[in-house]
Amino acid sequence: MKLIVASNNKGKIKELKQILSPFGYNVISQSEAGINIEVEETGNSFEENAALKAKEISKITGHATIADDSGLSVDYLNGAPGIYSARFAGANASDKDNNDKLLTILSGVPKEKRNAKFICAICFISEDGENISVQGQCSGEIGFSPVGKFGFGYDPIFMVGDKSMAEFSPEEKNKISHRAIALNKLSNELMKRKNINANK
Repeated sequence: MKLIVASNNKGKIKELKQILSPFGYNVISQSEAGINIEVEETGNSFEENAALKAKEISKITGHATIADDSGLSVDYLNGAPGIYSARFAGANASDKDNNDKLLTILSGVPKEKRNAKFICAICFISEDGENISVQGQCSGEIGFSPVGKFGFGYDPIFMVGDKSMAEFSPEEKNKISHRAIALNKLSNELMKRKNINANK
């Protein structure tokens, strides 16, 4: 089954392909499907933004669509940057810009007050319009400097135990990440529906 990822984020698409391909999906990006738009994220939560993107791309293509909205929530900042994670340092900020700004804000904040979590909300819309929403979280803390060569976004400064998320290989990350947890929930929901349909 063709499954369109409602995103142009190369790092995100690569992760989704790695995680979803073993389940038999032909995962393609929205640009590979000929869709060259950026759906405006006007929601007030990760869930709302994921649904906005999935519904728009599904409406255009008529294919099964998956969209996620994810970001970083830092306890010391009362949940910021949250839904503004990608543009924390400005509209056209790079990953490095965002990381540098966060590290600057947390300068002098001790380790025990740097707790954070990655949050991922996923919206899946099937070809017949069925909507499934799930969320995954990965807890950790903000480090004091970027470490690691893998991943993207805030991975180099997000510590899980004694390693940054960017020090985990893609295979390791895809077992523990917020996106992997959310996708595992999604696959369980899809399996339930498959079994229900098979028993009808």
